[in-house]
Amino acid sequence: MNIVVCVKYVPDAQSDRTFSDDKTTDRAGVDGLLSELDEYAVEEALKLVEAGEGEVTVVTIGPDEAAEAVKKALQMGADKGVHISDDAIHGSDAVATSLLLAEAIKKIGQPDLILTGMGSTDGLMNIVPTMVAERLGLPAVTLVSSLEVNGSTVTGRRDGDTASETIEASLPALVSVTDQTNEPRYPSFKGIMAAKKKPVETWSLGDLGVDAGQVGLNNAWVQVESFEARPPREQGQVVTDEGDGGTKLAEFLSTHKFV
Repeated sequence: MNIVVCVKYVPDAQSDRTFSDDKTTDRAGVDGLLSELDEYAVEEALKLVEAGEGEVTVVTIGPDEAAEAVKKALQMGADKGVHISDDAIHGSDAVATSLLLAEAIKKIGQPDLILTGMGSTDGLMNIVPTMVAERLGLPAVTLVSSLEVNGSTVTGRRDGDTASETIEASLPALVSVTDQTNEPRYPSFKGIMAAKKKPVETWSLGDLGVDAGQVGLNNAWVQVESFEARPPREQGQVVTDEGDGGTKLAEFLSTHKFV
């Protein structure tokens, strides 16, 4: 089974994230890493291949630093990587991102399965997987908590607040997985060393046959108009219990419309 996993290089969620002067996410001023949500997709791909045969290819989009996302996936066990990098891509929205990923997958060759995380920890739009599936004309099985491939069929369980549903699709298909799917492995020393010899290709817009007028900040369908720093957290209110603590607490909750 040949699997393509779409991954993203994102700012560390523990860092103080902000925007750059052009109102795009500041990626230069903070540490970055492979999105934690994408690690579940990489792990699921590795498990499926280990249970049979095939290979796992990871694809990412971004500046030079984004190659670290591919590197981490290769250290986990993926076979090869593709890094889409071009200055014209900066500021691209979900529409352009899905176009680039779809064209890259076409260039790689039709895989049996495409896996993604449930969303990115920086943008949180959660719409790119479905857009990629639409561009490729494939069924999309999204937000699954468990995944099973049996012959030419993929089955996923999607868990809701009050019920779970089972979704089935024929391969090839695209599936996005949640953080309930598995427990991503840590790269072993052997895996870290082996990753240094695994092939990684860097593709530009020209390699994908995509025009610069279809991507980038100036061609984005959605743009940030303004932003401001979050106000500092105010000091909490201390309620001294002098026999009427319960009443004061109820008044506080009521005033702030918590009850």
